[in-house]
Amino acid sequence: MDRLTTDRLMEILRECAGDGDATETDRSPEDIEFASLGYDSLAMLETLSRLEREFGVALDEQEFAAAGTPAELTTLVNRVLAEAA
Repeated sequence: MDRLTTDRLMEILRECAGDGDATETDRSPEDIEFASLGYDSLAMLETLSRLEREFGVALDEQEFAAAGTPAELTTLVNRVLAEAA
């Protein structure tokens, strides 16, 4: 797998931590903060580990923590993948 898609990230989040507790909104899930989607720090640590294993990258923990939405995290992972290529 060469690139992370937002859909794949959402699958990984669900596999690591369940469906979360998102409230109804008119925004796309990829633009909503992880906390608002119901994912806590433990869920995010599991997601970090899974992303590193699945994509063979090492993500900076501060950058990872600063990625507050699925769209931002997808961008971060794809940037790291491009830099490693």
